[in-house]
Amino acid sequence: MLDVTDRHARYFYRALSKHSLLYTEMITTGAILNGNDPERFLAFNDTEHPVALQLGGSDPNDLSQCTRIANNYGYDEVNLNIGCPSPRVQSGSFGACLMAEPELVRDCIQAMRDNSDVPVTVKCRLGIDDQEDFESLLNFIDTVALSGCTHFIIHARNAWLQGLSPKENRDIPPLRYEWVYRAKALRPELTIVINGGINTIDMCLEHLEHVDGVMLGRAIQRNPMLLTQVDHRLFGTPQSATTPHEHIMSMIPYIDQELSRGTRLQHISRHLVTAFQGVPGAKQFRRHISEHAHLESAGSQVVLDALDQLTPAACR
Repeated sequence: MLDVTDRHARYFYRALSKHSLLYTEMITTGAILNGNDPERFLAFNDTEHPVALQLGGSDPNDLSQCTRIANNYGYDEVNLNIGCPSPRVQSGSFGACLMAEPELVRDCIQAMRDNSDVPVTVKCRLGIDDQEDFESLLNFIDTVALSGCTHFIIHARNAWLQGLSPKENRDIPPLRYEWVYRAKALRPELTIVINGGINTIDMCLEHLEHVDGVMLGRAIQRNPMLLTQVDHRLFGTPQSATTPHEHIMSMIPYIDQELSRGTRLQHISRHLVTAFQGVPGAKQFRRHISEHAHLESAGSQVVLDALDQLTPAACR
């Protein structure tokens, strides 16, 4: 997710689930090829594995170059985002607008696969604007699959390129989960992952009756502790007894290490503020961090002091 799943968020999320596949923010080919510091966009902590690099672009040559560069970093997957509807992305002629050009997407994926050491996948929508026919989605999948791509992550909504903001595009276009189920039923040889409006592990289990995987996005941003259920309920590992309080405490060494490298506390703590949804003292926890983490002198003690705002019951 743009401006959300940076390396600090992913480090925190990995502590909550050992088996989930984590995705980077969508990183544009221009940021990697034209910037002075690709390390800033591509570097990640080894503990984040398995982790996928998500790219945004529409030029096969640029995407192939970025994929070759990504090989040096050891990502477990490279994903092309054909689902983002933001005006900024559209102005660069990539993201969801590329659903109107399946042949170009096919060529992009082919170029990436030819230069990748790991699987290359596609994240898309059901369609764009007032496109209301399932056959267009199936044609998109079939055309892109000619590249050899076998893994599609489908946000079960259309993307409206005009008239809706990115936030509205996450809520207003109707969800059509049955289209994703149907795509899987008609193309059983493909790996189909469903995304969009999924907020609980129970919902994940229901979807997994029909598709191969589930992607969670904003639900984790709003309530990261949802990830603590994933390994047990979806991957069958023993239930963890670690509390949210202990998870935050485990971040302190990482925070201290990052601060020593020049990272500002607010860049890490912004991912922690929603860790105590519905817990007594959660509001005070969030307020303390928001009032102090942005200060130039802010250190890990800010987080420790914020934890002190919770009631004793919240620490168990």
